[in-house]
Amino acid sequence: METIETERLVIRKFSPADAPFILELLNEPSFIKNIGDRNVRNLADAEKYILDGPTASYAKNGFGLCLVTLKATGVSMGMCGLIKREALENVDVGYAFLPRFWSKGYANEAVNATLNYGWQVAKLNRIVAITDPKNTASNRVLEKLGFAFEKMIKLKADDIDLKLYAIHKP
Repeated sequence: METIETERLVIRKFSPADAPFILELLNEPSFIKNIGDRNVRNLADAEKYILDGPTASYAKNGFGLCLVTLKATGVSMGMCGLIKREALENVDVGYAFLPRFWSKGYANEAVNATLNYGWQVAKLNRIVAITDPKNTASNRVLEKLGFAFEKMIKLKADDIDLKLYAIHKP
């Protein structure tokens, strides 16, 4: 997976050096509430998360979650990328940002760039997204980008109901 640059952002592969940021993001109360607790409690857990998640996905699928930084400063602000989950038929786009970067259009910019990568490089024809129904901000991001709500699903039998959105290659 290559580095993606937009007007304001750089989206690149995670490396173990990004563990301090992952530790911060995954323990952010909004991340735990809207996405879930990944049980990352220290730098070793964060490095393991990067290696077992994004890095393994790059090797297996050619894509995965990536670090999103501000182009002007290099400050880490979130993650965005394509994920192939066993529970979903299609590849989905996932994203999360620290709250201080919300409501500035960064999620829209990162997801749009990731979709373009999915269409042009990964040659996908359909990309899905899943959200907690209570996460209205994330639902708005997807709808603004052209995703259409399809149905409610569960990733696992004991999971909460999630909204499944989809978008097709233009």
